[in-house]
Amino acid sequence: MKVAFRADASLQMGTGHIMRCLTLADALAARGADCQFICREHPGNLIGHIRSKGYLVHTLSVHNEPLAEGLPSGDLPSLAHSHWLGATQEQDAEICAAVLAPLQPDWLIVDHYALDARWERALKPHYRRLMAIDDLADRPHACDLLLDQIFGRDAEDYRALVANSCQLFCGSQYALLRPEFAALRSYSLKRRAKPQFKQLLITMGGVDKDNATGQVLEALRSCPPPTDCQITVVLGTTAPWLAEVEQLAQDMRWPTQVKVGVSDMAQLMADSDLAIGAAGATSWERCCLGLPTIMLVLADNQRNVAQGLERAGAVQVLQRPQAIPDSLPRLLNSLCSSPALQAEMSEAAARITDGHGVTTVIQHLGY
Repeated sequence: MKVAFRADASLQMGTGHIMRCLTLADALAARGADCQFICREHPGNLIGHIRSKGYLVHTLSVHNEPLAEGLPSGDLPSLAHSHWLGATQEQDAEICAAVLAPLQPDWLIVDHYALDARWERALKPHYRRLMAIDDLADRPHACDLLLDQIFGRDAEDYRALVANSCQLFCGSQYALLRPEFAALRSYSLKRRAKPQFKQLLITMGGVDKDNATGQVLEALRSCPPPTDCQITVVLGTTAPWLAEVEQLAQDMRWPTQVKVGVSDMAQLMADSDLAIGAAGATSWERCCLGLPTIMLVLADNQRNVAQGLERAGAVQVLQRPQAIPDSLPRLLNSLCSSPALQAEMSEAAARITDGHGVTTVIQHLGY
């Protein structure tokens, strides 16, 4: 089986789209699939990382001239995230066609907020079936299968956006997590039977373009964790504020280490007692391991994730980075002083997903 992925990472959009596609690609490749990627060379891309995992990557250049959507639009409006593409959908489809025509993949998997049914239809001659990964439900798709791993997402949210024949997999039970999260789930949940607060994990996504990590570290100075607490900060290799964060970490009063491009995130989360993290793709990883979390909304497209998990009791939310200095100390004090609250959040988080979503999804892709 041949599978082609169309997804991007950048300083603007972060790394989550590529990372969940890589999780799916790894599962497919382990079962014999030939997986290839098509990625644009945005600043902050992960093309090198994808290649380091052994996958062929076809690269697309970024167009710097003013863009005007070129594909037939009918009554379709312009997309809210069209500026994330670095080209028009027509330009993107044209160059992707040159890659896909000789490949003729059994599945084309697209994970991009700036692509919709127009792009998908334009490439129809060059693939057998198409899977769209989405979590916005804000545009139509011409796909055979659609995955939205948002907690509480209802398939009805997409009924008017896809054909009746499209298979819909909606909800956090389908979250695309690497196998080590499910493998460590039992260990992680067991150690939370007696909540403590000795390991704090700070993870604001692979890029953290606005340096929320630095703001969190500054706020911790006015609301110190217990004296025996250790802090671990995780950032991606393309994080623009890495040097500043490393300097801040050296000046903290508690042992604070900064890890870059980690490969053992599941173990780090399982060994942590509390996380302060963004409402991005790592939300489902933390839930699988029952890790209580103070969650920051760093972008509008993260708001639904945060609200759903807050309603479920799995997280406590800061709706905007500007609230960090005043609200983070209050939330942290509340959790530090209440092991019962930590336990309740852990149990609520663990109910969100069990980490086996990838297995379910690849079965429907033919494996």
